[in-house]
Amino acid sequence: MRAGQYVEAVTDATFRLAAGECLALVGESGCGKSVLASALLGLLPGNAETAGAARLSDGLDLMAADERTLARTVRGRRVGLVPQSPAAHLTPVRTVRAQLEETVRELAGTRGTELRAAAEAAAARAAYPAGHLDRYPHELSGGLAQRAATALALVGDAPLLLADEPTTGLDRDLVHRTVDELRAHTRDAGRALLMITHDLAAAERIADTVAVMYAGRIVELAPAAVFFGRPGPRHPYARGLLDALPERAFVPVPGAPPALGALPAGCAFAARCARADRTCRTERPELTEGVACHHA
Repeated sequence: MRAGQYVEAVTDATFRLAAGECLALVGESGCGKSVLASALLGLLPGNAETAGAARLSDGLDLMAADERTLARTVRGRRVGLVPQSPAAHLTPVRTVRAQLEETVRELAGTRGTELRAAAEAAAARAAYPAGHLDRYPHELSGGLAQRAATALALVGDAPLLLADEPTTGLDRDLVHRTVDELRAHTRDAGRALLMITHDLAAAERIADTVAVMYAGRIVELAPAAVFFGRPGPRHPYARGLLDALPERAFVPVPGAPPALGALPAGCAFAARCARADRTCRTERPELTEGVACHHA
């Protein structure tokens, strides 16, 4: 991408997410997943431009809300965030305990002698070990930083939780524990979860719906039972993601995604697709009945 060049990082991303449901947004790195989460909370760089609407159940449009509203009434309270690269979002000069206590005090109103116990309970919900609460962020492994960020995100019991790669750096047992906690936080408590992940095994464990993003667009939107079961994905890229799993065919998707600043005229996946024809290379498929493919 040339200096000063604008690109459309996410386009035509349309979906609904009900209370008690989890939507897993999956795709390769650089396809726009994290940009979408940042846009919902107004965390994009100052020169970014957004359009469209993202409405909460009470009617608030996140895309139209000003910074004051987002900071005081949305972030942490109505929409929680487990950030990507959590170590970069933890305050480096304060212990994990101090950050949890501050968040509990601000969002839950807990004071006095109950504050310490509430912070420890928040850590336990994210499988963060009590013996590491007095450590500083630079003393944490990647997995511990991930669990600390998850604990902070769960404090406010927000109706909507955005979890951006919440299982990065965790071993498989902790992945299962984290996913199960997120599922309990949402499905069992009537909250909604948008989980951004490249871990399809984790998505299969928790998701009600799967959205596959490629080159800034959602190319397939399907119930998880259909996506991971029968008849399975209909888009060639989505099928390729499943086939690349070790427990399946273990065959990687050939090639690499196009640069967002140089997308082809037709289907962005055409250069990597064995089924691509002239129509695919000249006409962009729209998302119709849950899939954006001329041959679906």
